[in-house]
Amino acid sequence: MFLRPTPHAPLAALFLTTTIALPAMAVDLSQDLHLSLQPRTTAEAARIDAVRQAPTDFTTPQPFETLSAGRATVAIAPDEKVLSHPAASLDETLDFELGRSLFEKLWVAAPSSTRASDGLGPIYNARACSGCHINDGRGHAPSSPQDDAKSFALKLSIPAPLDDRMSEIEGWIATQPEPNYGSQIQDFATATVGAEAQIIVTYNPHPVTLGDGTVVTLRRPDVSLTQMTHGALHDDVMLSPRIAPPLAGLGLIEAIPAADILALADPEDADGNGISGRAAVAWSVEHDTWMLGRFGHKATQPTVRQQVAGALSTDLGLSTPLFPAPWGDCTEAQTDCRTAPHGDQDVRVHEVDDIGLDLMTLYTANLGVPERRNAAAPPVLRGKEIFHTAGCADCHTPSFVTHRLPDQPERSFQLIWPYSDFLLHDMGDGLRDSRPEGLATEREWRTPPLWGIGLAQTASAEAGFLHDGRARTLMEAVLWHGGEAAASQAHVRQLNETDRAALIAFLESL
Repeated sequence: MFLRPTPHAPLAALFLTTTIALPAMAVDLSQDLHLSLQPRTTAEAARIDAVRQAPTDFTTPQPFETLSAGRATVAIAPDEKVLSHPAASLDETLDFELGRSLFEKLWVAAPSSTRASDGLGPIYNARACSGCHINDGRGHAPSSPQDDAKSFALKLSIPAPLDDRMSEIEGWIATQPEPNYGSQIQDFATATVGAEAQIIVTYNPHPVTLGDGTVVTLRRPDVSLTQMTHGALHDDVMLSPRIAPPLAGLGLIEAIPAADILALADPEDADGNGISGRAAVAWSVEHDTWMLGRFGHKATQPTVRQQVAGALSTDLGLSTPLFPAPWGDCTEAQTDCRTAPHGDQDVRVHEVDDIGLDLMTLYTANLGVPERRNAAAPPVLRGKEIFHTAGCADCHTPSFVTHRLPDQPERSFQLIWPYSDFLLHDMGDGLRDSRPEGLATEREWRTPPLWGIGLAQTASAEAGFLHDGRARTLMEAVLWHGGEAAASQAHVRQLNETDRAALIAFLESL
């Protein structure tokens, strides 16, 4: 059984227990190995429990809730760069700006006279990280077959046997890259190597009738491939379309105690509320052990640094100390790709070395979360009440308090409001893909944080919602919820127009 903090099971009690129930496995996910920590005292745990209690008064904002990221919250006038500012708590911003320069750098193919910038590909999805994370926000799905798939990717895998390491984790679903195309379709390539394929997305209308007769037409994506250069996909291929996720607040998410996230899990639905979130498990390349998964659409990455290194390898074909293959996602079948020139040759060991990876990690970990807007407006407060009444907060947990981090004061001991439990939840057949990943089945997704979501289309007018960008509006995203969220979705469908607008006003205030 998993403990779930409620008014009857305070966090103080969780921290005083000798053990926290973990998934059936031979590993301890409660250890935050990547952080230098000061343990919480009993008094601190009690203070945290008090400040995180669910609201009962919806006539006024809760204390501190406008400061979405605590002391790190950014207070600025919204424009397209609203998600691109450093956290307000970050005192030394020179390294942040150096990291930004690497994040926005247009990499080139090797060999090149610009040796510090070569090594791109040979196959890739973008020439810069910012090409997918538009203004550090979320990507979008192509709106028509004629649009390119920039900021949109198609993940691939096939079933695989369990190895000894995977056997430690009960329920682990073993997969491996598709033998001809790897773990992802790369739709761009350097001059000497052809792109793997072109991604085509079409849509089928899916009308939903609300309780008052209003019809909302959702769009269901259909993804196909053309111009495939390495033959047909494996018969057992499993596919998952994805858009690039937003980056604000990643370092604060990393600083949430693993024990606090694990305490929210309830895989057997012991409390009978229909919500059975499961903790994700991810292999840490740096620490050579299993850790709690926090990042990615299915929570398959344990740290910001590994998330960055994985994207550099798969999306740009750049090697790092964590993923040293200079050819990125090229398979053994892609001999031209593996033998093409790369930036590791001669002097350099990796195309992005330790210093470069650290700078890019610092940048992505310290992008600021914007301050809440209009939190005291009556429609926003009414929308917040609906959010809680409908059960949305059962998965989109409003707040956490980060670890005490003596070496990282910018994200130490902050009350933050990400609106996520960072657990895996069954979202129903409407949102299923065909590709399990780790512990996550085809129907399971990590609860995405909602902070900054109201500014997503300020940063990029084309920004989409949900894992594959199919939802063009927040209401469309809500109406796609199924599985464990089916009751909440049904509640929203029965709202009148005024209350629906209030719910959206609340979400847009985040």
